[in-house]
Amino acid sequence: MRIAVTGSIATDHLMTFPGRFTDQLVADRLHTVSLSFLVDKLDVRRGGVGANIAFGMGQLGTRPILVGAAGADFDEYRAWLERHGVDTDSVRISETLHTARFVCTTDADHNQIGSFYTGAMSEARLIELKTVADRVGGLDLVLIGADDPEAMLRHTEECRTRNIPFAADFSQQIARMNGEEIRILVDGAAYLFSNEYEKGLIETKTGWSDDEVLSRVGHRITTLGARGVRIERKGEDPVEVGCPEEERKADPTGVGDAFRAGFLSGLAWGVSLERAAQVGCMLATLVIETVGTQEYRLRRSHFMERFTKAYGDEAAAEVRAHLS
Repeated sequence: MRIAVTGSIATDHLMTFPGRFTDQLVADRLHTVSLSFLVDKLDVRRGGVGANIAFGMGQLGTRPILVGAAGADFDEYRAWLERHGVDTDSVRISETLHTARFVCTTDADHNQIGSFYTGAMSEARLIELKTVADRVGGLDLVLIGADDPEAMLRHTEECRTRNIPFAADFSQQIARMNGEEIRILVDGAAYLFSNEYEKGLIETKTGWSDDEVLSRVGHRITTLGARGVRIERKGEDPVEVGCPEEERKADPTGVGDAFRAGFLSGLAWGVSLERAAQVGCMLATLVIETVGTQEYRLRRSHFMERFTKAYGDEAAAEVRAHLS
């Protein structure tokens, strides 16, 4: 099963300032702030929802096709993704813009000052899925992940025109999109991903009830945080899957992306929706135990040991056949 993952590609530059921002602010000079902070720590992490999801799928051996836009500075990141099983040949490289970047400084009180540079991400709207499909011999599913809004709309419309099944997963971009744009992204999706808050926001912005949304998509997949995930299909009983026990909680960033990577890998393997959701929850648990969205290590024996403990021998036997 050939799955294309469209979405943002970015790097995070995270700095730590040992003092307090508030100690540097002069009350009657806030209208002319000019400050520079000497930081003592810098972490550069790979990110972007498209890249995060593709990385997780690559770890599970399903060779996803990453579709997005990056800058000429993408070479090292590309090598990392390719080394971990991701097809990056459909990533557009901008001739003028850098890869999207989040730069953030955190002080001793955990206050943050951050900026997000969209950069090359704005060129994702120039990518045509037909070119991607022709290169790989056709696409069986396209995940429309959070990206340049115009790109998300274009990819969705192209999937409809070319009869390519698609999954709607706009996550953080839902905040800036209006009801009409969300209706375009949702209508006809084979799968609709969201968390509980986004689920309510989708219904509020579109004006559609829960039943109306269900009537317009194949499956609605709602992540429930520590409670796992719920999968709904109109006219059928929902499927609910819990999360494996955590060994620790280090960093929640990228957990949702990891779930999607596991779930989509399950679809690629052809296992049941319940089993796919279990794989997603197991991968998400590995990510929450690690600082960074792509810093976890998937060791097959360790993965299966924990998966078996969480979901039983029968479930593990099905998944092991594909991981091996």
